[in-house]
Amino acid sequence: MTGVPLVVRVLPDVRGIDKTFDYLVPDKLGGQVRVGDQVRIDLHGRRVGAWVVDVGVEPPAGVALKPLARWSSAGPPAEVIATAGWAAWRWAGKTQHLLATASPPTTVPPVPAPPPSRLPGQRRVADGPPRLVRRVPPAGDLVAVVDEVRAAAAGQLLVVAPSIALARRLANGLERAGATVARYPRQWGLAASGRVDAIVGARAAAWAPVPRLGAVVVVDEHDEALQEERTPTWHARDVAIERARRAGVPCVLTSPCPTLEALGWGDLAVPSRADERAGWPLVDVIDRGDEDPRTRRSLVSSELVHLLRSDRRVVCVLNTKGVARLLACATCRTIARCERCDAAVAQHDDRFVCGSCGHERPVVCASCGASRMKALRPGVSRMRSELEAATGEPVVELTAATADRPPPAARVVVGTEAALHQVREADAVAFLDLDAELLAPRYRAAEQAMGLLVRAARLVGGRHGGGRLLVQTALPDHPVLQAALLADPGRLAADELARRRALGFPPATAMAVVTGAGADAFMATVPPVAGLQVAGPTDGRWLLRAPDHATLCDALAAASRPAERLRIEVDPARL
Repeated sequence: MTGVPLVVRVLPDVRGIDKTFDYLVPDKLGGQVRVGDQVRIDLHGRRVGAWVVDVGVEPPAGVALKPLARWSSAGPPAEVIATAGWAAWRWAGKTQHLLATASPPTTVPPVPAPPPSRLPGQRRVADGPPRLVRRVPPAGDLVAVVDEVRAAAAGQLLVVAPSIALARRLANGLERAGATVARYPRQWGLAASGRVDAIVGARAAAWAPVPRLGAVVVVDEHDEALQEERTPTWHARDVAIERARRAGVPCVLTSPCPTLEALGWGDLAVPSRADERAGWPLVDVIDRGDEDPRTRRSLVSSELVHLLRSDRRVVCVLNTKGVARLLACATCRTIARCERCDAAVAQHDDRFVCGSCGHERPVVCASCGASRMKALRPGVSRMRSELEAATGEPVVELTAATADRPPPAARVVVGTEAALHQVREADAVAFLDLDAELLAPRYRAAEQAMGLLVRAARLVGGRHGGGRLLVQTALPDHPVLQAALLADPGRLAADELARRRALGFPPATAMAVVTGAGADAFMATVPPVAGLQVAGPTDGRWLLRAPDHATLCDALAAASRPAERLRIEVDPARL
């Protein structure tokens, strides 16, 4: 190498190191090092992996730099590196964790320079790219929706789905429509080459290399699988939105029941009433609130028995494993609920305590004034025996524990919501006790219950094909059930937004939960910021609430991280 040596800046892939270092590019690499490449470096007496985050930096004066040990693989492009830095701030995490997700699963040789980022004559969208939320009914044609965006895109399409199975279906559909597709992450190199029309994958595809990004589509943006459970708890929807914003290209979110976050972000497009109704199955809401207590001891109602004794393939869902929760008045059978946020309450000594908002009150029925309560809600194992007695034939039990093996052939299946993922075909889905989901002490309980109905609706298909949902409840007028019954998810949004605003829950606020052995030490260094509210510790958990993410994330970024274990959940999914 002659002249001024080429210096690169690298970020080591080492836990506990969150700073960059400068290294020389040796002659053997011929100067062919790009931002994002994965390399090996000698650091503090050991050889570790690293990502190149800058090339051609000014070498520090008076410092003898070490050369890179070797080049390992192509890695995330510069725009993904920059987005990872933003995401590390947004979800209070380490950039290395995000770059690991964005890197190829196997070694990828140097990728040739892709075609120009935009074709001649194409220009970035002025005054901000289009932001669209499309409400697609459960039985709607997702492939057609995605292909429509691809056809209008001025470049490559990035498609992010909540599951590998759905991503595979979308990729196959686009290929049948004549598009060339790279499946992420297996075809990471093909995606980075810029020679395909679309890059399709599950959650991690939000970090895929897309040299000529022309549009972004996030399918089923309501699905919780789009959020990473490990820290940093990044959300693929928000990462995709940020990438589209930085590139100045359209972003489209699709969902049968858009979240409040999505509705607050973009413009809503809804199908005609006829198309939306056709895309939902028939919904039978079985009101069990007025039944005789002697017949209501079982979750096997007469309507359910009639369905089970037909020739239909039925999936029964009960989200309680084992043999038996939920409290009801022993006199009038009214479910014990919080009068402030409407969630189910738990009994602690002589008080009812709401796990959602923390409100407490005496153990007294709000309906009749009685003070004796009874535990409800049997488990899946007990329900299997009851259903076998009702049908006179074997019933298969499916839970998350059975996910690693194919379900046995059976006409009737009972299980937790995992059964909706394991069964491939069904004529009807019966929710034996949806109240436990509607009243769960979680601030997203209504949206999560709606998501369960959507998954079931997609399994049985639209009403013209005979699809049917049977929902047993003591809350027939609940907004979730009315939205499904009328095939109008918009009925839920307005009610839910008002409730969240009143209680100070997202999207009205930004929230984070801090736990772990180092939580107290970390929280001691969080600076006092206008608008930031801190509660805790309660059972070792700190809760932070702010009017927006800028306030919350700046405060978290300013705090010092201790050596002890620390978990920071920004936008907690199950609070």
